[in-house]
Amino acid sequence: METFVLIHGSWHDAAAWEPTILELVKGGHKAYAPTIAGHGKGVNKRVNHADCTKSIVDYIVGKNLSNFVLVGHSFGGTVISKVAEAVPVRIKRLVFLNGFVLRDGHSLNDETPPHYQALFDKLAAESSDDTVMIPFPIWREAFINDADIEVAKWTHSQLSPEPYQPCKDKLDLKKFYSLSTPKSYINCTEDTALPPGEWGWHPRMSNRLGLYRLVQMPGSHEVIYTNPKGLAAKIIEAGRD
Repeated sequence: METFVLIHGSWHDAAAWEPTILELVKGGHKAYAPTIAGHGKGVNKRVNHADCTKSIVDYIVGKNLSNFVLVGHSFGGTVISKVAEAVPVRIKRLVFLNGFVLRDGHSLNDETPPHYQALFDKLAAESSDDTVMIPFPIWREAFINDADIEVAKWTHSQLSPEPYQPCKDKLDLKKFYSLSTPKSYINCTEDTALPPGEWGWHPRMSNRLGLYRLVQMPGSHEVIYTNPKGLAAKIIEAGRD
């Protein structure tokens, strides 16, 4: 039996993990899914990346969790990298689910295509609280391309505006890159949230981990919604000894 701590990505909150948690629990595992500070509906969005990290560290310490597999989806990859620096002795393995693996000194924005940066800069400037909401056409075609239109619309309605400051913060990751914590990368083969090629997830992000386990599965960036059973199986595979 494993214990998993599941960290969501941009626009999501902990609720997105509920179907995956059900599958993990069916398999006899334990799973926890905190919501990152500044995420979810009706909360204060004025947070930075350090606030995001602290909220997860506080959750882990508050529940006295240890010997667990820490999973980060998308933006969550940047969070688990910093959490690993803060509480390395508690973590058994890191799993990046099409997660950002930033270069030292870079921000998430530094790792995204210029057309996304320009769009999100514009949307944040137009907002009243420095947030960005993902436009539905991008969600439909690039993030959840393995769903029908009804599922795409429903899942989009579950999202909330993303605090933009954490995406702009440049992260010192020297300690992360010095850690000996085992690492895995789950790559969803139809994920085009980052355009394949120069800006793609794998092998661009995954290879930065050094020695790592690669686990692949079919599906979009949002298998968390479209295939939670398959995702749970791949999380178990990525997290095993």
